[in-house]
Amino acid sequence: MNTLYSNLSEIYESMYQTFINYEDEFVFYSSIVKRYHCQSVLEAGCGTGNLAHRFVASHVDYVGMDLSGDMLAIARKNNPEIDFIKEDMRDFNLVKAVQSCIITGRSISYLVADQDVRNAFNSIYKNLTEPGLLCFDFIDASHFLPLIKNGKSVTHQAMVGNKRFRRESFWKINLAQQRAFDWLSVFYEEQTDGGWKKIGEDKSTIRTFEENETKVFLEDEGFKVEEIIPRPSYAFDTLVVVAKKR
Repeated sequence: MNTLYSNLSEIYESMYQTFINYEDEFVFYSSIVKRYHCQSVLEAGCGTGNLAHRFVASHVDYVGMDLSGDMLAIARKNNPEIDFIKEDMRDFNLVKAVQSCIITGRSISYLVADQDVRNAFNSIYKNLTEPGLLCFDFIDASHFLPLIKNGKSVTHQAMVGNKRFRRESFWKINLAQQRAFDWLSVFYEEQTDGGWKKIGEDKSTIRTFEENETKVFLEDEGFKVEEIIPRPSYAFDTLVVVAKKR
């Protein structure tokens, strides 16, 4: 489990509210779910549950799932009436199958090994009704990796309440893992004297995908790709895949 999603979970919740427009996220994914006439959705990798209440308010039967207990604690606090479960998307069994599953925020990128990706798609397949819908976004390797071939650093600042935070991100291609990069994030909080105090850091290896690669993974696990939608995000060029059970 990455540090960002455990002891830095409250910082994640605070800062990412300023990076991501969750209303736009909901409108985008909700439109896909409804276009394919799905009335129930599992959000795998739901994090702190920022989409949860929006789906429930739109009268969709929603279940949130995440591996991080710390993230889910925030989700449950913010949405006490909503069902959240602590499970690993690579191996889980729902009490009741759902009509659709979404994986947002490039969460699929934390499945670095091929077998982990296959296991996740297989487990999702088994927990979908017939026909079931899977929708997820991924970092487009062909666009993103050339941008960081010599390394790259990015700084984000966010004002949360009366506190200012800063995140310094350092991206470097991981030569030991095909189409992956190492991401070091260092978090700071501004002090009353104007200085910055380091409050934590997170190190992750992140996977990018080629478009055809995702099609192969999905087809091998029983899905048929219906759409691939380009969608820029706050830090990466991403593609969104919409697939159905064959």
